[in-house]
Amino acid sequence: MYAKRITSAVTAVFLAGTFVSADISTSEVKRIEEAATVLKDIQASPDKAVPQDLWNKANCVAVFPGLMKAAFIVGGEYGKGLMSCRHDGQWSAPVFMKIGKGSWGLQIGAQSIDLVLLVMNEGGVEKLLRNKVSLGAEASAAAGPVGRDARAATDAQMKAEILSYSRTQGLFAGVNLSGGVVQSDNDDNADLYGKGVTARQVLLEGSVKPQPATQPFMAALNQRS
Repeated sequence: MYAKRITSAVTAVFLAGTFVSADISTSEVKRIEEAATVLKDIQASPDKAVPQDLWNKANCVAVFPGLMKAAFIVGGEYGKGLMSCRHDGQWSAPVFMKIGKGSWGLQIGAQSIDLVLLVMNEGGVEKLLRNKVSLGAEASAAAGPVGRDARAATDAQMKAEILSYSRTQGLFAGVNLSGGVVQSDNDDNADLYGKGVTARQVLLEGSVKPQPATQPFMAALNQRS
């Protein structure tokens, strides 16, 4: 009888994990894979992308792949992506994030844009974990320098809590995201980890392990580190 109870309990735990993973939608899986591809492309072009020394200093990285021109014209929610934070050299499980609104200058002319945000200190991390944070107002943000060496960065860039990059047609460049609003995508995170699991638990407390569906993104992060 005791052995049967143990077997039943193990089966229940296994099924619970299966159900959490099974809730991931096709669009969420695609977003994970596309964000991983952006990170791989950064790795493949160190002279034309995010400087390695800035990457090494970043507390967190957020990737928003495939934001379309139509989203800028229509307004509202621009796009979704993933974010992971680093602890003792190890990347946390990722969470889904949303970015919306704001005036992004010449980027409006692009057909498709990938965004990469480097969160450079704990203050920036704490602000991004609020319900909503406005870049440039509540969290200091600057267009990040591009290239292998970040020593040419300005004082504003080096003091910013968040450095932002865009990629259009394979080329990375710093981009000003002033007015953009970033927040945790609670609905999609519930699909990934189950209801009641917060972005803070995943990113900062280290109490949540990466789900199998996030493996491409985690592998790309570890490749870059």
